[in-house]
Amino acid sequence: MKTTVILMLLGAILGAAIASIVVPPALSWYASPGGIPGGAQIQAVVQVPQVIHFAVSSLIRWQLIGGGIGAAAGLVLGLVLNSRGRREGQYSRYRTA
Repeated sequence: MKTTVILMLLGAILGAAIASIVVPPALSWYASPGGIPGGAQIQAVVQVPQVIHFAVSSLIRWQLIGGGIGAAAGLVLGLVLNSRGRREGQYSRYRTA
């Protein structure tokens, strides 16, 4: 049980860390305009608070999703490792003769 919880926590931290690395480049790709010739200036009126809110909320959302996926993977790994450790001979000392 303890190993499963530790693996879940490690998976959640690892998933959030991977999301922190992957999501910012994906957000910049998603927000960049396409088909503009090199050297052309983009003229846009942007409301900066909305852009910041979108970027930060997307990053946090994907960190939560990555953490959840990592925790689920840690749970599955912990259950698999725990079930392999349980063999019939391990509980033989509890049987009555």
